[in-house]
Amino acid sequence: MKILIVEDEPKTGDYLRQGLAEAGFTVDLARSGLDGLHLGVAEAYDLIVLDVMLPGLDGWQVLQTLRKAGREMPVLFLTARDSVEDRVKGLELGADDYLVKPFAFAELLARVRTLLRRGTRSKEPEALQAADLELDLLRRRVTRAGRRIDLTAKEFALLELLLRRQGEVLPRSLIASQVWDMNFDSDTNVVEVAVRRLRAKIDDDFEPRLIRTVRGMGYVLEAPPCR
Repeated sequence: MKILIVEDEPKTGDYLRQGLAEAGFTVDLARSGLDGLHLGVAEAYDLIVLDVMLPGLDGWQVLQTLRKAGREMPVLFLTARDSVEDRVKGLELGADDYLVKPFAFAELLARVRTLLRRGTRSKEPEALQAADLELDLLRRRVTRAGRRIDLTAKEFALLELLLRRQGEVLPRSLIASQVWDMNFDSDTNVVEVAVRRLRAKIDDDFEPRLIRTVRGMGYVLEAPPCR
């Protein structure tokens, strides 16, 4: 899931970006209303965390313009303005939730997940599965044969990509760009190392093996056909 943060206060913006990235999301950070509006229109986001008091355009204007442009992703206002009038204004302009600073990150994360759950319930599956391997997108949990498997955020993202494109051979370059948001460098073995670690957790102690290397091409995750 991809989230846009629009926050001009450097410490708050960096804190939110790091926290949401560690929770497994892909995060972009804009530090002005104009930059936030540009990204919100140009890119596809699953949710926007939007400050009200911003240089250039304020949060009200950013949200209003996004809605007029047909952008319907959930928007969570994050602001020090806590009057009832401000909250009502934000909701009337099309905001989905409102969190007042200072805030606990745990509460923000819970609200983010709730908004994403609402927005994806009709469009996205809640779980991905191959054989007895299941990835729960909402709870961000992985099990195989009923056994809980602990993954890092990057391992989870890698497994999610492989499951979403199950049966398709994915080149290393595509995996690098989707999971690490980086251009593939042939001298970098980050993809190979990550796949090896993921295999150790979800394949080595189970049958059948699900992740396969296609020499000279990439990796594929597929379950064998049922007999």
